[in-house]
Amino acid sequence: MATPGLQDIPLLPGSPRRLSPRAVARGGQGPRQGQEYLKVPGPRAPGLQGCSNQESVRLSGEESSHSGSVINNYLDANEPVSSEARQSRMHFHDNQRKVDYVLAYHYRKRGAHPGHGSPAHSLAIISNGETGKEPHAGGSRDIELGRLEALEEERREQREEFEHNLMEAGLELEKDLESKTQGSVFVRIHAPWQVLAREAEFLKIKVPTKKMYEIKSEGCIAKKFNEILQKLSSPLKPRVPEHSNNRMKNLSYPFSREKMYLYHIQDKDTFFDNATRSRIVHEILKRTACARANNTMGINSLIANSIYDAAYPLHDGEYDSPGDDMNDRKLLYQEWARYGAFYKFQPIDLIRKYFGEKIGLYFAWLGLYTAFLIPSSVIGVIVFLYGCATIEEDIPSKEMCDQQNVFIMCPLCDKSCDYWNLSSACGTARASHLFDNPATVFFSIFMALWATMFLENWKRLQMRLGYFWDLTGIEEEEEHSRPEYETKVREKMLKKSDKLVVQKLGTNMTEHEDEDDDEDKLTWKDRFPGYLINFVSILFMIALTFSIVFAVIVYRITTAAALSLNKDTRSNVRVTVTATAVIINLVVILILDEIYGAVAKWLTQIEVPKTEQTFEERLILKAFLLKFVNAYSPIFYVAFFKGRFVGRPGSYVYVFSGYRMEECAPGGCLMELCIQLSIIMLGKQLIQNNIFEIGVPKLKKLFRKLKDETEPEETDSAHSKHPEQWDLDYSLEPYTGLTPEYMEMIIQFGFVTLFVASFPLAPVFALLNNVIEVRLDAKKFVTELRRPDAVRTKDIGIWFDILSGIGKFSVISNAFVIAITSDFIPRLVYQYFYSHNGTLHGFVNHTLSFFNVSQLKEGTQPENSQFDQEVQFCRFKDYREPPWAPNPYEFSKQYWSILSARLAFVIIFQNLVMFLSVLVDWMIPDIPTDISDQIKKEKSLLVDFFLKEEHEKLKLIDEPAPSSQGGGLQSRRSRSASSAPSSQSQPGSLASSGSQHTSV
Repeated sequence: MATPGLQDIPLLPGSPRRLSPRAVARGGQGPRQGQEYLKVPGPRAPGLQGCSNQESVRLSGEESSHSGSVINNYLDANEPVSSEARQSRMHFHDNQRKVDYVLAYHYRKRGAHPGHGSPAHSLAIISNGETGKEPHAGGSRDIELGRLEALEEERREQREEFEHNLMEAGLELEKDLESKTQGSVFVRIHAPWQVLAREAEFLKIKVPTKKMYEIKSEGCIAKKFNEILQKLSSPLKPRVPEHSNNRMKNLSYPFSREKMYLYHIQDKDTFFDNATRSRIVHEILKRTACARANNTMGINSLIANSIYDAAYPLHDGEYDSPGDDMNDRKLLYQEWARYGAFYKFQPIDLIRKYFGEKIGLYFAWLGLYTAFLIPSSVIGVIVFLYGCATIEEDIPSKEMCDQQNVFIMCPLCDKSCDYWNLSSACGTARASHLFDNPATVFFSIFMALWATMFLENWKRLQMRLGYFWDLTGIEEEEEHSRPEYETKVREKMLKKSDKLVVQKLGTNMTEHEDEDDDEDKLTWKDRFPGYLINFVSILFMIALTFSIVFAVIVYRITTAAALSLNKDTRSNVRVTVTATAVIINLVVILILDEIYGAVAKWLTQIEVPKTEQTFEERLILKAFLLKFVNAYSPIFYVAFFKGRFVGRPGSYVYVFSGYRMEECAPGGCLMELCIQLSIIMLGKQLIQNNIFEIGVPKLKKLFRKLKDETEPEETDSAHSKHPEQWDLDYSLEPYTGLTPEYMEMIIQFGFVTLFVASFPLAPVFALLNNVIEVRLDAKKFVTELRRPDAVRTKDIGIWFDILSGIGKFSVISNAFVIAITSDFIPRLVYQYFYSHNGTLHGFVNHTLSFFNVSQLKEGTQPENSQFDQEVQFCRFKDYREPPWAPNPYEFSKQYWSILSARLAFVIIFQNLVMFLSVLVDWMIPDIPTDISDQIKKEKSLLVDFFLKEEHEKLKLIDEPAPSSQGGGLQSRRSRSASSAPSSQSQPGSLASSGSQHTSV
């Protein structure tokens, strides 16, 4: 029996779809075998596209009911609309239902009728229960829908099925007709109250109840101090509502439809904020299946298969719109995402409300890290100024600069290099004292404790935010499988089924039972090739990084030898070689950073992790390992290896049988380490911030704009002048996660902590960078990216473990920098064991060994020496026996005593700092005492509030005191009505007291 108002139009497979009025007028004909049918409305609508057969069947007899299932009808988009509706760009065409999510896809038609579907007659399919007008009543002109490509047709059918399943889940959809030959279509999704309530209960979303309580205040002294601090910092606070009153807090409880009387529901449309609404819709999108698309699960699979182009929630409007109308996005831009607001605190609560907890925690962490850089920067500047103030009192540098102390040094290269006087390196020695002084040792200890205190304070802040954001006690949400994982499992099952088909009948199948259990998942055997490729590739990348470092070393050696041949460039050899080598290292690091990021993503995809969280964690570990080795390997070489394998005069170590290994400067390698660290750190920050984070997005935006202008597309002039919000958001860059932002800060954290003994000003430059970085990231999220999905999370995940690991490793690295790279230990040993008067007088002479120039190898002696006197002995920096000793040129006792002192210092420094770090960790509790007390208080208040409301509810039910069975039935009905949601309620129902239940 044909559905009233609907007719079955036979569709032959592969034939063009033609709808004529005569065909529409026919009815009562059943489908012949092997034919498909397209359900279209009767004479009230021109046709139905984008609605599956199951949806169309539900159109009969339901058009007047708003409480039934979702109904899709036509509305003429060219029909005059009120000015109020035109101003609303966040709602459906009826200006009532809010757009909670948008799906976008691109379509292309072939053979479309030239007179059909012009922009002036485009239609909108909306689920509002209204009936549109019939634009072509009467007449016999056929409507040609056009032949689509096979792939496009398949994608269209998959989209129809998926959208039908979304409507089956209770969502309401609105979309534009595919009225042009090609273009983009936006499917607007609205979640009604019933869906929001159901999903909020399923997801256990905590919502505020009617009960409010006062947060416990501090003690008298702490309260006074806090009030003074609040007054002093009031100009730095952003003017946002969240910072107005933080002494009162709503008691929160997971949403439950059976306990609606607990919540203060003033307006159903605003009870759940926009981020929560979009999160609920996103959860439905992730778990909705599509049978036509190989039973893929969720919108991510459909986007991966190019069925949809994008899926995103809408921003709350324009951030730079004229007028006084304010939304959260505009407020964030004015008070947070502008460079002019760099001095203000971050509105963390508003960031969390707009972007979700995950992004809110990132900016809270970045803000705390930046704030902690302030004291470390102050101490670093003091250490640097101490070095400047004591440079004239440094005895070793004064001895090196004294022209009366004649220290004739051995040639720095073979043949072309002459003997030279140590006093010529006076400038290098004085500059080294700026960073190589006793204050750097204490600064290293301070920075190790600083890292521990930073992590402890972050744990406390994380708990505090978790309390105010109602994250305490949330459960880990069940994650859906990734599309790539589902594809691999499907391929595995197909191979398994093929093997079972070719098996002989009567084969005992018990031996395959264990294999059947693993059919629906990937085992380690399935992943072994991916693991092997990962292991080999990572080793290759690390070897490639080391090879590049070695290539730069060869460049330094060969360039130094070449420049030494020319008299004009001989005096500036060391400066030229060091500067050019560092710049080469910087360029290579920046290039390999981008390559390693892409390689890490590819290697993680080969592993085929099951969930997005597992994928993200493995990607982070691989990217961090590769980028850590890439960024720090040149610095590690200068700090711990340069000048250690040079040999001695007469027995030098050569590279490629012609070039000597490079030596440290006369003042040591610490100055060069400082130069290397500063240039790489500053260059990496400036170039990545200015070019990669600012320039590249602007170039992409310009490229898309030029592409849109060059592509001919049928557009509506009125629409182009006043684009909808979903059009504006679609033109923005897609959100790709927080991994790049975290990775940049983690690498910077390594620069600040790992080698701070050689560069005390590193925290200063990190602070200056982060002040800009906070606003740069804020502007990117507010103005340049599509709105991310709100994700609830309790912590920053694996990033905290990486930070903790870097903090512990920094203790070891700084211990070795002080013990091996600097002259701190040799000076201490000389002063307390070898000095005659307990001072550093004679230290330079103590560090230089003698060499008999007659023992130089043939062909390595200086040619045309310019020295006035004949040189018999030259000096070189090492602790070796003199030529007249019984064992000439062997390591002396001083060498072994200094080596022992260095190892002892490393052990003592490491254990002392580790002990102090553990002590700080123990003294600072992870959970603040006031927050712990408030959590206990909240649990007690929740139980009391719950029991009180239940008691008042039962009291209200028992008040009528029924005297008959009918009265009992009436009582039960009233109890059912009080707890179950009512479909006839209107938005804005009020709950006046605890005994009056909210009508929803």
